[in-house]
Amino acid sequence: MLDHPIGIPACFTSGEKVSDDPATVTRSGQSVFMSVYRTKIADQCRLITITWCKNLLLHGLSVSVEGPEGESHYTCKVELKPWYFWRKQGSKRFVVEGKAVDIFWDLKAAKFNGETEPNSEYYVAVVCDEVVVLLLGDLKKDAYRKTGCRPALIDPILVSRKEHVFGKKKFATRTKFHEKGRFHEISIECKNRCNYSGDVSNWNSINGDEPEMAIKIDGHLAIHVKHLQWKFRGNESINLHKLRVEVYWDVHDWLFSPGLRHALFIFKPIMPCTSLSSLSTSSSPSPLSSSTLPLSSQTGTGSDSLERPDAGGGSFDFCLSLYAWKVE
Repeated sequence: MLDHPIGIPACFTSGEKVSDDPATVTRSGQSVFMSVYRTKIADQCRLITITWCKNLLLHGLSVSVEGPEGESHYTCKVELKPWYFWRKQGSKRFVVEGKAVDIFWDLKAAKFNGETEPNSEYYVAVVCDEVVVLLLGDLKKDAYRKTGCRPALIDPILVSRKEHVFGKKKFATRTKFHEKGRFHEISIECKNRCNYSGDVSNWNSINGDEPEMAIKIDGHLAIHVKHLQWKFRGNESINLHKLRVEVYWDVHDWLFSPGLRHALFIFKPIMPCTSLSSLSTSSSPSPLSSSTLPLSSQTGTGSDSLERPDAGGGSFDFCLSLYAWKVE
C-alpha cells in the first residue's frame, strides 16, 4: 500500500501551499474529490484537474491546467468559507504558453446536500481562445452568458477520478463510468471489526466471526468477499448494464497496520458487455497470487502498491480510484 498516495491536496487558506502530505489530510479529516479531464488548450491536448475538498471549516475548489510537457501546472484556488460570500463567484486569468486561460465560477447558490462536490445550482468554466473548453455544473446558460464564449467543438474527456473519503464501516460515492452514462451509487461496507495480534495465525475477530466486505452498486450486491483476512487484495469483473467493470481492492492496511490507514479501490471500465443483465458478478473472489493484482512489487508485505490497471484491451479512458480512510 502506498504510504504517500499521489494527489491528496489539503484544504487551503489564502496564501497557503497545497499539501500532498496524507498526514495533513487525515488530521483535518477532510474529503477530497479530484476529477481529471483531457481537452485542447493553447493548441495542445492538456489535462485539467478539478479538486474539491471539505473539512470542518471550509470547502475548497482548485482548478489546475497542465503546463508544458506536463511538468508544471497553472492553478486557481477558491475558498468557500461561509463568511467569504464574494469568493463564491469570480474569475481568474493565467497565461499558458502565450495563451490566456480564464477560470469562471459561480457557487453562490450551489447545493452540496452534505457532499464535497456540489450537486446543482453552480458552474465552473475554463475558457481559452474564446471557447469554453470545460464546463461543469448545471447553470450552463449562465456560464455562456457570463463568459460570452461559444462551446468547444470537441467535448472534454473525463480521464480519471480520485476520491478520499472517511468512515467507520461504510463508504459511499457516486460516479459515471463514461461521459454519456448515468450516475451510479457505489457503497463499500466492511463487516466485523477485527483485531490483529502479531501474525495471521493469531487473528481474532469480534464474536468469533471472520471479517468480510460487500461492494454494492445502485443498491445491488456486486462483490461479496468472505475471509477478508486472507483475501485482502483481489479483483473481480462485474457486468453493469452493457458495461464490464473491473474492480480491484487492497484493504491490507485496514487490517494489519496500526493507526489511521486507507484502503484502495479501483473501478475500471473495460469494454461493453454483451449481457443485458442489470448487474451480475462474472467471477468469484480468488485466493491471492502474483496474477491477482497489477502490483508494482510482489513481496507479500504491506509495502506493496496498487497501480492503475492497464488501459489496453479496448478499455475506456476513465478510471475511478477510491481511497477509503477508516476511522475507529
